[in-house]
Amino acid sequence: MDYKDIRWEGYLRQDGSLGIRNKVLVIYTVECASFVAKEIVRQAACDQVEVVGFTGCCDNEYAVRMLLALIRHPNVGAVLAVGLGCEYTQPKLLAQKAREAGKPAAAFYIQEQGGTQRSIAYGLEQVAGLRAQLEHTPRAPMGLADLMVGCECGGSDYTSGLAGNATVGKFFDRLVDWQGTAIFEEIVEAVGLKQVLMDRAINDTVRAQIGYTYEKALDHCRSIHQFSISSGNFVGGLTTIEEKSMGATIKSGTQPISGVTKVSCRPTGKGLWLLDSTPDPYFMGFGKTNPNDNEGLMDLISCGCQLVFLVTGRGSVVGSAVAPVLKITGNSGTYARMGDDLDFCAGAAIAGQRSLDELALELTDLVVEVCRGRQTNAERLGHKEYYIPYKYQDTQVACGR
Repeated sequence: MDYKDIRWEGYLRQDGSLGIRNKVLVIYTVECASFVAKEIVRQAACDQVEVVGFTGCCDNEYAVRMLLALIRHPNVGAVLAVGLGCEYTQPKLLAQKAREAGKPAAAFYIQEQGGTQRSIAYGLEQVAGLRAQLEHTPRAPMGLADLMVGCECGGSDYTSGLAGNATVGKFFDRLVDWQGTAIFEEIVEAVGLKQVLMDRAINDTVRAQIGYTYEKALDHCRSIHQFSISSGNFVGGLTTIEEKSMGATIKSGTQPISGVTKVSCRPTGKGLWLLDSTPDPYFMGFGKTNPNDNEGLMDLISCGCQLVFLVTGRGSVVGSAVAPVLKITGNSGTYARMGDDLDFCAGAAIAGQRSLDELALELTDLVVEVCRGRQTNAERLGHKEYYIPYKYQDTQVACGR
């Protein structure tokens, strides 16, 4: 089988990008509007109607940029923005930006609509209308060259580096060969590997970007007195942050690194990209960022990934909004316990039953099925977690913009 020739029908967007899902995204612009927005989605009772939101009442450029990136995401076909009425982030502006991107959109304030019940009823009417418009979304052939896949790891154990992340690395190598795009993150889990990453840069500019990103991540970890390793990692057989870093970084594979991008910035070309998700030095106003797996997944999705991997050794149950999450483990025991949540097991590599190359091709087959509409277990179970924090990032630094 020549994977370059595999095709499925994607959802064609105005900017030429192709989605593998066609979602109505309900966005709340402050925590005070979250109940109404979530209730609209619950009562709509459709797995292609999802909710995300930002809790803060005050301005945060990072969060607004994230919401705009999700609005423009290729898996999003239409947008309903819900606000209370006194927050900084303006729902009508978000709806306007969605329309400019060629997507049907609506917006309202709860204060103007008349409270909870009237707002929910009005929101349901808007969602029904948006769903009807999405029935006319144009379709176009799509292949692996049109795909952007990101990878995050969480709940890691000793099998993550040996099998789970290692299989993803082999997949990423092939995806780049097939002219697709791969993004890996967690630079805070590359401690001790600065030279290894810099030596993979495609040119001196990217080499400098990687060096800056690495040093900034170390400074950030020192400033919060926390490196990215947990008690669960120790229980899972990892002993140091350096050991965890080697296992985490192997998910990037062996291809040259085309560049460094930042949260909500789409890569400027194909190939393998490093996502810098740590804050840039600046007074943030509301304390330090609070990283977690769901923030990491949203970071990758905001860059345009139509599909994301979550590699877990000890097990995870989360999904994400906007893009399907395909969960991979290298631990056969974890897969036996949590097979209803996990999608792919690479444990056969440790048992000597499959090579990493064979597993990467099996993973490719599953990716194609998901792109053709097969639900991941997170989608099937209704896991659509998300997290958008207060943060600061300068998109002019290290992402070529």
